[in-house]
Amino acid sequence: MIQGAIFDMDGVLVNNTPVHIRAFEIFCDRYGVRDWKAKLGNAYGMGNDDIMRLILPKELIRTKGLAALADEKEAIYREIYAPEIVPTPGLTELLGQLHEAGVRCAVGSSGCRANVDFVLDACRIGRFFDARISGDMVTRCKPDPEIYLTAASALGLDPASCLVFEDAKAGIEAARRAGIGRIVALATTLPREELETESGLRCIVSDFRDTTNIHQILE
Repeated sequence: MIQGAIFDMDGVLVNNTPVHIRAFEIFCDRYGVRDWKAKLGNAYGMGNDDIMRLILPKELIRTKGLAALADEKEAIYREIYAPEIVPTPGLTELLGQLHEAGVRCAVGSSGCRANVDFVLDACRIGRFFDARISGDMVTRCKPDPEIYLTAASALGLDPASCLVFEDAKAGIEAARRAGIGRIVALATTLPREELETESGLRCIVSDFRDTTNIHQILE
């Protein structure tokens, strides 16, 4: 029986991939970086340091520093997203059902803590989460399993008794490597056909409105 639910954030708690792309467009334009978009497609689910190394010139990273560049980009993201942020459809209802069923919940995101707090506060869902694990709290981000192992530990649960909601290949791999008991994929960031190539998924849903019967995924 599943006792804990761990939610990725980007593309799961909020369907925000287009906003991150807009933020990267503004950010990269400031520094004259033109070839970032194709590279970003391979970075979904990764931590900021890995993303910055993937898309930015080495000289810019040496000059500005990874932490400062990441902070600058994420500040842009929060500024442009604040007026329009909403939770993924069906999320609040699902969180209420999990709470009533006694299932403890955590966030397990490669994103920074400032973004996690921003999303939970802006969407008014913070009360549902017993733990918040972000990329700046761990040594290695997804696809390494550390985030999900840390989240399960924070809930006081074995990973095998936890369910993970993910949208990215790096996150799905991290959940598998962590020994998570159930993985539900959301087709928010990637096409359903691409997610269907991933092994070990309980199911693929368009959003949380497809999870109205939580007992089908908990039992």
